[in-house]
Amino acid sequence: MEFYEEEVSLVRRAVGWIVDIIVMIALAWFVVDSFGTQVTISGQSMTPGLSGGDVVLVDRLRYSFTDPQRLDVIVFVREDGRTNVKRVIGLPGETVQIADGLIYIDGQPMEAEESLCHVSLAGLAERPVILDEGEYFVLGDNREGSEDSRSASIGNVKRSQIQGRAWFCILPLLEIGFVK
Repeated sequence: MEFYEEEVSLVRRAVGWIVDIIVMIALAWFVVDSFGTQVTISGQSMTPGLSGGDVVLVDRLRYSFTDPQRLDVIVFVREDGRTNVKRVIGLPGETVQIADGLIYIDGQPMEAEESLCHVSLAGLAERPVILDEGEYFVLGDNREGSEDSRSASIGNVKRSQIQGRAWFCILPLLEIGFVK
C-alpha cells in the first residue's frame, strides 16, 4: 500500500510539473505575441524619433480594448501589403486639413509639440479630408519625407489595417527605450 501511495504521489508531481511547463509556455507565447512582435523601420519617414533599420516592438493587445489615440505611433498594413509605421493625427469622424503650414483638426490648429504641428506639403489634405467611422489620418514625423495619408497610395488608414502600437525600440542598442 505504501509503495502504491508513493507511485501516485510521483505521478501527481510529474503531472503537476508538466502542467506548469504548459502554462509557462502558453504565458510566454501570449506575452511575446501580444507585446513582442518586431517591426523594422523602413526609410526615414519617422525621423528623428525612429530611423531606418530601427527595430520596434508592437503592442498588438492594446487596441483590442481601446482605439488608437491622437499622436500614437501605429503599425499598419497598407493596401499593397507592406507594413508601415506612422503617427495618428486625425481620428474617426474628424476633418483634417493642412493649410499655411499647419495641421487643422475640425477647423482648429492641432495642439502638440511644435515639430509635429508644422507641415509644408499638404498633398491630399490641401482640401478638407473627412474621416469616416473607423478611419485614421496618419503622418510620418519627417513631414517633408514621408509617404502617408497625404498621398493617394496610402490615404486614410482603416481600423482593420492597424496591427498595433509601436511602443518600445530595441535596436540599435544606443536607442533602446520607449517610443515617444
